[in-house]
Amino acid sequence: MRINSYLPLFLLIFLQAQGQNHPLVVKDSLAQMAWVENQYANMSLEEKIGQLFMVSVASNQGPSATEKVKDLVREQHIGGVIFLVGGPVQQARLTNEYQAESKVPLLIGSDAEWGLAMRLDSTYAFPWNMTLGAIQDSSVVEKVGHQIGKHAKRLGVHINFAPDLDVNNNPQNPIIGNRSFGEDPKNVARKGRAFIRGMERAGVLSSGKHFPGHGDTATDSHKALPIIGSSLERLDSIELYPFKRAMEAGLSSTMVAHLDVPSLESREGHPSTLSKSIVTGLLKNQMGFKGLVITDALNMKAVSGFAPEGKVALEAFLAGNDMLLMPENVLKSKETFVQAYDQGAITEERLAESVKKILMAKYKVGLYDYRPVAMEGLVGDLNGIENDVIYEEAIEAAITVAKNNFALMPIKKLDNKKIAYVHFGDDSGDTYYTTLNKYHKVTHINAKDIAQYKKELADYNLVIIGFHKDNSSPWKGYTFSKNELFWMEEISRLRTSNTILALFARPYALLDVLNFDTMDGLVVGYQNSGVAQEKVAEVIFGAIGATGKLPVSAHNEFPVGTGVDVEPIQRLGYSIPERVGMSSRMLAEVDSLVQDGLDSLMFPGAQVLIARRGKVIYDKNFGRPTYRSTDSITGESIYDLASLTKILSTLPMIMKMEEEGDIALNDTFKDLIPEYADTELKDVSVLKALSHYGRLPSWIAFYLDTLSEDRKPSSEFYRQNPSEAFPYKVAEHLYLTRSYKDSIYSRIGRQSLKSNRYRYSDVGYYVFKEYIEKTYQRPIDELVDEFLYRPMGLQRTTFNPLKKFSKQEIVPTEEDDYFRYQTVQGYVHDMGAAMQGGVGGHAGLFSTANEVAKIMQMYLQGGYYGGERFFDSRTIKRFNTCYFCNKNVRRGVGFDKPQLEDKGPTCGCVSRKSFGHSGFTGTYTWADPDEEIVYVFISNRTYPSATNTLLIKSGLRTRIQQAIYDSIIN
Repeated sequence: MRINSYLPLFLLIFLQAQGQNHPLVVKDSLAQMAWVENQYANMSLEEKIGQLFMVSVASNQGPSATEKVKDLVREQHIGGVIFLVGGPVQQARLTNEYQAESKVPLLIGSDAEWGLAMRLDSTYAFPWNMTLGAIQDSSVVEKVGHQIGKHAKRLGVHINFAPDLDVNNNPQNPIIGNRSFGEDPKNVARKGRAFIRGMERAGVLSSGKHFPGHGDTATDSHKALPIIGSSLERLDSIELYPFKRAMEAGLSSTMVAHLDVPSLESREGHPSTLSKSIVTGLLKNQMGFKGLVITDALNMKAVSGFAPEGKVALEAFLAGNDMLLMPENVLKSKETFVQAYDQGAITEERLAESVKKILMAKYKVGLYDYRPVAMEGLVGDLNGIENDVIYEEAIEAAITVAKNNFALMPIKKLDNKKIAYVHFGDDSGDTYYTTLNKYHKVTHINAKDIAQYKKELADYNLVIIGFHKDNSSPWKGYTFSKNELFWMEEISRLRTSNTILALFARPYALLDVLNFDTMDGLVVGYQNSGVAQEKVAEVIFGAIGATGKLPVSAHNEFPVGTGVDVEPIQRLGYSIPERVGMSSRMLAEVDSLVQDGLDSLMFPGAQVLIARRGKVIYDKNFGRPTYRSTDSITGESIYDLASLTKILSTLPMIMKMEEEGDIALNDTFKDLIPEYADTELKDVSVLKALSHYGRLPSWIAFYLDTLSEDRKPSSEFYRQNPSEAFPYKVAEHLYLTRSYKDSIYSRIGRQSLKSNRYRYSDVGYYVFKEYIEKTYQRPIDELVDEFLYRPMGLQRTTFNPLKKFSKQEIVPTEEDDYFRYQTVQGYVHDMGAAMQGGVGGHAGLFSTANEVAKIMQMYLQGGYYGGERFFDSRTIKRFNTCYFCNKNVRRGVGFDKPQLEDKGPTCGCVSRKSFGHSGFTGTYTWADPDEEIVYVFISNRTYPSATNTLLIKSGLRTRIQQAIYDSIIN
């Protein structure tokens, strides 16, 4: 084929070389050449010149602005448009309108360094480059670049003026700062290359900026011309280094900055954009860059006043730039170009070089086969859940622990921690505070002066300071106030406590801190987004680790590269379903099922929690405490767990005793309680009783014997006020006689064993409770709290919750009209447990879904949680074994197990290794080691009456379980 003689030789070589990794070369180079040559051959001089210009438009501008751009497209044949502020729908519509007017499809550009949200509403904002610079795994940065590229492609944007390759080695830089990957040239290069790979893989052209490097300046080039006074040697090793490495990675274009660089341009005050020695001599000749060379905006003050209107663009072109961005006056600029061409200042060869490079770029992004932007589903496509997955992964990877004295983070030994939170900064820290409280009780201290802070904090042994600054843009303020600096130093000097500072702002904020001698921990979250707040809290408590390194020098004590790796200690984290291979869309079925339960009056309210792979991915609250309540159920609403008490309280103590040799599975009831040696119960073993294979009666209605003839509590057994003789509080103003405890155990001893081997029974748990308490000489509620709940940081898991919480925090269980004759709220619903003062081996525990999940997760992790090993993994396995499956008994040792036939306690979709339990009041929890799933459902289906069995008959809890498994992405 005939090649136009004006096609530059170096481009011919690149186009004809098969397999060449050049940014403007596509696989079918011959087709590209043909298209480029055909377009160029059919252009007039004015049309060729028009291709050099890319004008700006804001999609939120009025009709007159739109028509002006259309005129430029039709009459001046401009090569492209860069969209500024507005919204995605308006931009897509305008893109289609402008393209319809253009003879050669327009190259659409955008500034989307951290996503389209840099310019547009209703679009997604990814982490800033400074945040990405802290990440050690560059593949995460590539994912971000790819997702931003996909968004740009979907919106019809062909070139994204990103990434910013400036090495930000000046903390006072007013315009770069967070837009830079940092101050280490090699790190900037690595992250820049990764971003480019991702974005180009999505089919969008990259643009490295701001050449030759805008990082070492304290001047905003939008307002004046910054000076870069570096030597050639320094420029080569620092500022230029990321650009060299990016070019090797296939950088499509380079944006030239408006800078005064004396070591590269001898003319004083001459902008780099207009410097032939910089653009042609350095960038194109010495560095060998063959891609598009684009100016920074020519309407910026640093360059706009350098020459008369219309001539700045010409100077930029003559310097070697290909595409001229946002000229002040296209018409006048074109006039000067035509004059320059006629006078020989612009040769046809020079014009062809730039225009054909622009056309090749258009071919590469598919404009040889232009298709309008599809409008349907646009906003949804730009805001999909995959964005949240990538954002969360990036934030997690960036979090940097810069100081960690005494290995303070992650926090262990929660039972001896009293923690306070102090909020600094002018933005919200609500998500941070809420997440901290998911791990341990944290008290928000808000004082007016340092004297009050010292007084309020005196009772705490750990103070966590959160510094929260506006996250809406990377240019927002980031510094501490004078008061905050003083208060922080004084708080960190308190001898009664350790101090951790969590910084939700750019690292440069730390430069104002005099010293960190008395600060024990420092963790940098970089941004104040909700995800960053949540993830920093998770690092502090060990749900996730931290591997980030400071991308800039933040203080004399914290130079660039500082970062202490922190390992997670397997506490539950919080995330979204897609992070753990589940579908948010499919999990929406759980919402529908629970709502059906509410609408069908199965229960007034409920909590539902789902965790997978150590992350809570569904945690919702439904309905109200009662049908007449005005308040809603929250994550802190406390429920009566009923029989979940068995596996969350009594069973842990038995497992502990079994490990320590204080009980054995083959021990019998006569071994535990010698008084049973002459009863039928004497040979019932611990194993059989826990497996519900001991022929024990299901339950004993002890309370009936304490009622008078009118079926009210008899004065023989009850008093309205407590005393030494009547200590057991059964309900409000109802105290049971001390002597009745012996009656309970005596009656158990008189029971006959049942004929059928398998019978679910509470009775064995009375025996286990008695044995545990006699062995330790302490109440079981105190024992399990000390052994398990407090070390795990469980704050709302307790027996007799009214001793710790207000009645309003506890969900009522029943309107009792057969025993206590009052609203049962804060007192255990089970009558037998109530008659033991609220503490039964089989019932009496209250908690929340979140805290139940933690105990189940501990079991799932083989007895390990939060840096503590509560059980040997072999113990968990031993108790999670079905010893009588060959007898058609599905039960494990204390744990319920999946059904052996069609019907049973699960959806039938769980693994044989799974385990859990259900409770009379409408509670259910199940854990599956194979799928690493924990599921908790808590309701008060017994309110107002325990005769309401709709929840049980509906199978709702296991239908929800089925929906959970259906949502797993295969």
